[in-house]
This record gives sequence, C-alpha cells and structure tokens, in this order.
Amino acid sequence: MAELATLARPYARALFQIAMPDQLDAWVAVLDALTQLSRHPDVRRMITMPQRRERMRAVLVEALKPLDIPQQVHVENFVQLLLDNRRFSALPEIAAQFNALKRASEGVSEAEIVSAFPIEDELLKTLNAALERRFGRQLKPKITVDPSLIGGICVTVGDQVLDTSVRARLARMRAELSGN
Repeated sequence: MAELATLARPYARALFQIAMPDQLDAWVAVLDALTQLSRHPDVRRMITMPQRRERMRAVLVEALKPLDIPQQVHVENFVQLLLDNRRFSALPEIAAQFNALKRASEGVSEAEIVSAFPIEDELLKTLNAALERRFGRQLKPKITVDPSLIGGICVTVGDQVLDTSVRARLARMRAELSGN
C-alpha cells in the first residue's frame, strides 16, 4: 500500500498545483470518474495493450467531456501521462491524495473514527466538535464499526492517533503487569 501511495503522490501534487482554486471540485469529479472507469474490466484490459492505448485515451477523454472542465487540455495530458507511464491502476490512490490536499487547503482533515458500536448522529456531532477542539482543525469524520475494540473509539487524523478503546487499555494494562 505504501508503494502505491508513493507512486500516486507526484501525480496528485502535480494536479493540485495546476488546478485553479475554483476548479478543485471539478478535478475531484474528473478523478472520481476516471477512478470508476479504471475499475471497469474492459478498460483495464485495453490499457494493457500498447496498440490500443491511443484509442483508449480518446475514449476516456470523450467520456469526461460532460464534466465540462475548463482546463480540458490538462485532463487530456493527465490521461495520456497515466497511460504512458502505466499508472492508470493508481487512480484511486491519486484521487484520495488529491482529495486530502484539497481538504488541507480548505483547513479540513479527515478523521477516521473506529468505534466498537454504531454512533448516532447527535453523538457524532458532539464527538466531532470535541475532536475538532482537540486537534485544532475542522474534521470530516469517516466512521467504521469494529466490535473487536470492545468499547470506546480509536481516532486517526493524519498521522495522529487517539486510541481510547477498551482493547488498547487492556493491552497497556497487560504490558504494565508483565513489566514490558
């Protein structure tokens, strides 16, 4: 996974640098559409054939035209670059990294919240407000339920982790009791 992230990072950064601030949402739409197309079995098969790559580029660019991107030439160049460098399979990661750059530019970070139980809307609002105060930035929560936590939550914002789960507390107690 780290290798794919490393491959995708320069593409996401380059796109973010050429995108005009008022066009970031349009680029998100382009990346989402390309990601969906990249998952189609026929597209995956065709991009592996060098003799069909130019035809594939034309088809992909044509499929993106309804999105009405002002920087259409950049879209065409981006698709060509991905095909030439055989990085089309990295599109989901490129999109994820571009979205992270967009959120960071807007002062928003994604908060991955893993909970032992489903979190109701009202509790989520209260929890999110407390986490925003703790991390000092606006957060966009992404909730996952993992019963193995036993209780509590584990929150990841960027490279910061706040683990208040029962499982983590038991692990700390076990380490203290065993002298590790």
